[in-house]
Amino acid sequence: MYRYDHFDSTLVHERVAQFRDQVNRRMEGELSEDEFRPLRLMNGLYLQRHAYMLRVAIPYGLLSSVQLHKLAHIARTYDKDYGHITTRQNIQYNWPKLQEVPDLLDELASVEMHAIQTSGNCIRNISADHFAGIAADELEDPRPYCEIMRQWSSFHPEFSYLPRKFKVAFTGATNDRAAVRFHDIGFRIVENDEGERGFEVIVGGGLGRTPIVGQVVREFLPKQHLLSYSEAILRVYNLHGRRDNKYKARIKILVKSLGVEEFARQVEEEWEHIKGSALLLEQAEIDRVKAFFAPPERNPDALLDDSYLQAAKENSRFSRWLKRNVHQHKVPGYHAVTISLKAPGVPPGDVTADQMDQIAELATKYSLSRVVATHEQNLVLTDVESKDLVALFSALDDHKLATPNVGTLADMICCPGLDFCALANSGSIGLAAKIYDHFDDLDYLYDLGDLKLKMSGCINSCGHHHVGHIGLLGIDKRGEEFYQLLLGGSASDDASIGKWLGPAIAQDDVVDALDAVVKTYVDLREDGEAFLETYRRVGPEPFKERVYGN
Repeated sequence: MYRYDHFDSTLVHERVAQFRDQVNRRMEGELSEDEFRPLRLMNGLYLQRHAYMLRVAIPYGLLSSVQLHKLAHIARTYDKDYGHITTRQNIQYNWPKLQEVPDLLDELASVEMHAIQTSGNCIRNISADHFAGIAADELEDPRPYCEIMRQWSSFHPEFSYLPRKFKVAFTGATNDRAAVRFHDIGFRIVENDEGERGFEVIVGGGLGRTPIVGQVVREFLPKQHLLSYSEAILRVYNLHGRRDNKYKARIKILVKSLGVEEFARQVEEEWEHIKGSALLLEQAEIDRVKAFFAPPERNPDALLDDSYLQAAKENSRFSRWLKRNVHQHKVPGYHAVTISLKAPGVPPGDVTADQMDQIAELATKYSLSRVVATHEQNLVLTDVESKDLVALFSALDDHKLATPNVGTLADMICCPGLDFCALANSGSIGLAAKIYDHFDDLDYLYDLGDLKLKMSGCINSCGHHHVGHIGLLGIDKRGEEFYQLLLGGSASDDASIGKWLGPAIAQDDVVDALDAVVKTYVDLREDGEAFLETYRRVGPEPFKERVYGN
């Protein structure tokens, strides 16, 4: 795990001091809200419907137990006893008081965390596969390159005022769990015909008002050119990106308007001028950063204990959890365990201060003190030995953290919606609760198989509704909450954007519509066929007939 050096520490503490002065000036009336707004956004502070919201960066989702304990303390001291895990592997606090935010940021800095570049038209928090470093299907751990990108992009003077926000993701696995095709730049570690490893570079993906699947601009980029090629992409975007219309300002619009071939040509032309510069990434620097992510010392005898298999035969609840929440690890005898933050009666992605403390303690005891925040708004314990699975399940169950629904329809992604967000048109949290109540039969959910439901309260797509197998988009119709229903989306290797099924549906009718969609799938699926496979085979018409009755 990366540790701050002198430069990191100095930058973060100086930024806290700077923001403290800005907050004081705002509180004393020396700064108007219009003057203060860009300053607070640079520090991840938003003004929501009821209060300020602070978004804290968790680079590539990785947390230590010490950091998670601190996040729990912050939730308890500066918020209303909880935090919210986001789809960008960050955590948000919805109720901090403006005058206390500098103290909060000081607390974050004490454990090598911050909220810098979690907002604004800059390069945002770098995200990655939540199983990075432990995935059985991984070619190489992408986190060292995430960290190199983080260091390069932090406070980058040329890219602090881009036409619009800019998001970057990495994966090193054969199965894309980082949604690299839906980022401004997505990097995938690949191997060429000579056995050399580098990056496939994907540009121009994104969701929001104009969802677009990113396109490959370079099939193989040698590792030493990661920064120079990224700088070339950003320079072309910074020069030509729309600044006159924020709805057309993302790089995806530029790539679409130029065409991917012309965009790639301009990038290559710019790259020729800088690829041999100081941006050249020497192997020594790659090795230096890689050392922070060296595999931890693991128990060589971990494979010898399979007592959990007998426990699964004797305890059906443990057996369900084992099948849904426990995942293959690249090291035999170890497992990755997903902690579902989608328990009934709890807003998806919310985690209380007490739960954070408990998870941190369990990570110290059972997972080499490591926790990862996921795109699915859950948490992962990365290194759990086979012998500890039963005890871990029991401890999680005591704190309502052992809900065995990972990957099911109940493991839904959901933005805060109208309950908090000033941009939202409709609620998400209340509707999520109704969906939970209706689809409460775990055996039925397991029979449906992996099924991704994603919901957003507005077109900005914080809930990633466009790439859900089933997507819900909240809209306002003459003061009433309605929802557009989408089917057929995917953020994985078979990337696709869901299509509208038909007219918007009143909130009270959404659960019935979802029930009709699911039953249509059950009726039409062939042996072993997943929801997305059935939808792609039969098309939307059978689903439309069942939902709308025509």
